[in-house]
Amino acid sequence: MTTHAPTTRASKAAAPTAPAPTAPAPTRSRALALAVLCAGMLMIVLDGSIVTVALPAIQQDLGFTPAGLTWTVNAYLIAFAGLLLLAGRLGDLVGRRKVFVSGLVLFTAASLLCALATGPELLIAARFLQGVGGALASSVSLGMLVTLFPEPGERGRAIGAFSFVGAAGASIGQVLGGVLTEALDWHWIFLINLPLGLTAALLALRVLAPDRGPGLRAGADAPGAVLITAALMLGIHTVVGTAEHGWTSARTLGPGALALVLLAGFLVRQALTATPLLPLRMFRSRAVSTANAVQVLVIAGMFGFQVLVALYLQNVRGYGAAATGLAMLPAAVAIGAVSLLLSARLSARFGERAVLLAGLGTLVAALGLLTRLPADAGYVVDLLPTMLLVGGGGLVLSGLAALGMSGAGEADAGTASGLFNTTQQVGAALGVAVLSTLATSRGDALAAAGRPGAEALTGGFRLAFTVAAGLLALAFAVTALLPRPKK
Repeated sequence: MTTHAPTTRASKAAAPTAPAPTAPAPTRSRALALAVLCAGMLMIVLDGSIVTVALPAIQQDLGFTPAGLTWTVNAYLIAFAGLLLLAGRLGDLVGRRKVFVSGLVLFTAASLLCALATGPELLIAARFLQGVGGALASSVSLGMLVTLFPEPGERGRAIGAFSFVGAAGASIGQVLGGVLTEALDWHWIFLINLPLGLTAALLALRVLAPDRGPGLRAGADAPGAVLITAALMLGIHTVVGTAEHGWTSARTLGPGALALVLLAGFLVRQALTATPLLPLRMFRSRAVSTANAVQVLVIAGMFGFQVLVALYLQNVRGYGAAATGLAMLPAAVAIGAVSLLLSARLSARFGERAVLLAGLGTLVAALGLLTRLPADAGYVVDLLPTMLLVGGGGLVLSGLAALGMSGAGEADAGTASGLFNTTQQVGAALGVAVLSTLATSRGDALAAAGRPGAEALTGGFRLAFTVAAGLLALAFAVTALLPRPKK
């Protein structure tokens, strides 16, 4: 006589229903699918940086106040970072292709609204919608990639290409934003998304295989979704507001404490509910936990580096928007060469841990060079070596993506992808807020002490670069604690 054990709440959480398996796609089809995923990611990453160089023109044309202007960036970042985790889980439940295409369509439509904006309010609202669309599309991209390429060698090469797009897209966006703004006007930085977004969405419907999740009832944790979305949005809003209110003001400490309470409530909810939005069993993987923790440190240091170097070139050395983007371009080229040509081969031979440590060591050296940056720096002597050494980021980003997705199965690849993207955005927000605050306060102190303007500004940047190098050194130490892979 066969008996069936009763299904418990714990067993449901431990063994989620996987989406219907699909047959492996031919190599050519998978290459086209990878190209579509990379194109969607490129458009979203480009938009994150292309706007920054056009901010002065937008302010002058639409009449933004200095404080209001920052919301053209913050509105996008809050929506994007706040919804990544929820969007990734939705992909697992209702189908990742459906969520990806919906995100591309919404992002493209919001880009048109941005271009047509005639006042600050409409532009900020449209940027928020762009963030929602970007979260939907990017949250499931990495999850679709790892299911498309199950073989380790192919997966490594695919992650290398995907990481290159993510890293190099920001630098390309700065160049493109400067050129479009100076040659045409700022509206074109949004209009360029229309053909890109529509083409990517139509191709996605043709080359990405449809997938069906178990449905919302299998994991639609509405209370958990409200808690984590509110916690992330409030937390990011608090961090980006420190530039205006300071780190110790009531307007920072109060919302920050509330965000932590909401996050704690979310974690308690995930431990108790039968259908968690973020299954806590994912954190049992030491590799996954370490990859997400290290990514916060790495992105905080490197995104802060990118913003501060651009400010140094413009405010101290007098570079224009397009010249600043071109000056940053060697870093993108170096990252691309390492990501596409070396990362997969080195990982296959030496393992992700060793490759990740080598890349982190290179980044520490790159930022270490900037701790002695002079006010009258020459580009070739003082900045180009750093730009080339930043190519080590190609090893770091690919290695982190591989580790971060290593514990993801078919049932929760979207959730793991959303979590990985969320820690990336949290690191970016923290890095810019902390390093910019340090640079500003140190520069003001030096100026008050009688140092010339350029030297005072450079002194502030040097302190920020020192802290950024320290964050990367800490990431190196945390990664070194990972156990060596078995031979």
